Amino acid sequence: MWEFATDSDFQTKLDWVDKFVTEECEPLDVLFQHLGQPYNTDNKAARAILAPLRDRVKEQGLWACHLGPELGGQGFGQLKLGLLNEILGRSMWAPTVFGTAAPDTGNAEILAMFGTDEQKSRYLQPLLDGDIVSCFSMTEPQAGSDPKEFVCSARKDGDEWVINGDKWFSSNARYAAFLIVMAVTDPEASPYRRMSMFIVPTETPGIEIIRNVTVMGDREELDEGTHAYIRYNDVRLPADAILGGSGQGFEVAQARLGGGRVHHAMRTVGKCQRALDMMAERALSRRTQGEVLAKKQLVQQFIADSAIELEQYRLLVLKTAWIIDNKPHGAARTYIAMCKVAMAKVYHDIIYRAIQIHGSLGVTTETPLHIWWTGVVSLGLADGPTEVHKVAVARGVLANYEPTDGLFPSNHIPTRLAAAQLKHADILEEFALS
Repeated sequence: MWEFATDSDFQTKLDWVDKFVTEECEPLDVLFQHLGQPYNTDNKAARAILAPLRDRVKEQGLWACHLGPELGGQGFGQLKLGLLNEILGRSMWAPTVFGTAAPDTGNAEILAMFGTDEQKSRYLQPLLDGDIVSCFSMTEPQAGSDPKEFVCSARKDGDEWVINGDKWFSSNARYAAFLIVMAVTDPEASPYRRMSMFIVPTETPGIEIIRNVTVMGDREELDEGTHAYIRYNDVRLPADAILGGSGQGFEVAQARLGGGRVHHAMRTVGKCQRALDMMAERALSRRTQGEVLAKKQLVQQFIADSAIELEQYRLLVLKTAWIIDNKPHGAARTYIAMCKVAMAKVYHDIIYRAIQIHGSLGVTTETPLHIWWTGVVSLGLADGPTEVHKVAVARGVLANYEPTDGLFPSNHIPTRLAAAQLKHADILEEFALS
């Protein structure tokens, strides 16, 4: 049975989150605006404000809801997480306040699934408590996110692993207590068995941050870059630093990336909703040519298109979450890719329209729109380029079809007419229609 209602008890929780994010999280976005600040544990002022907010979230039973009760979370299914995350997505700081910030969520899941007891004690628990942050160090400068082209290697030397090579765009490495590094351990193996995953404390000798790369919106002169270009120079690790078995790096990576993609989608719903809210408020408040903008047909089209596209996208995200919750593992793969593809376009179009309706104010740094706009391109690349996911969607769709055996398509009218005439020949002859 299909249902479009939220359980009343959970809706009460969502109402609390909605008010809390508006009153407590969004002010943090204004006080500490740079995207790296939610991960900067050295910002004592921000942390002093953050701590009591996290306590209030925990009192509501809403801390790290993606995790199971054994790890201090609520074990929410993806549908509940979707409804929650679309609210959290309105605020840059909200995921940190609620213990759901990426990449820490995915890294926590990796440690929970593959870490040793000692690793869980040293890294997982502080990560779950929000005391430290982490980094996922996978992509490489010559290969991007294609693991089949990776060359950063880890070789066995006695009882140790030794990592050498470069990694690119290792987000938040400058703030992280540890890095999860993907490295080639068997270059002769098949492409998906060549790599392994390692946990690397950031104080380990040989880790060189060549530079923290700035992106659109960052100021290089203020050293605001948060995406590290890292060189691993004979970085030595104990044998048990490997996560999962040797050659299982691809499986470990996939265990975290699918959930990360759909959570990006959930939060994007929230950003788009907030942009739509801003668009509507502006249209009703600003006058031109003797009337408010809301009276202008093109502005009405902007608002209508945005509302329709957002609702369509939201339903796709929630359906994907429902499939993850209710169908066998892997059943949602094509839908997750659909979410990733649609996310980039919906986000781009709605933010663009909001900027246009705000006019010159929209291109200033005096509204959140400039931050969201600089994220448009990044969102199309995060967790895999949009184009790659389009290929995955196409493959998933085509897997449900078969080629026709005949010379013409299965919907060829002359062929189907002949078949229909043959099937009902007696009646057609009786009524002189043959």
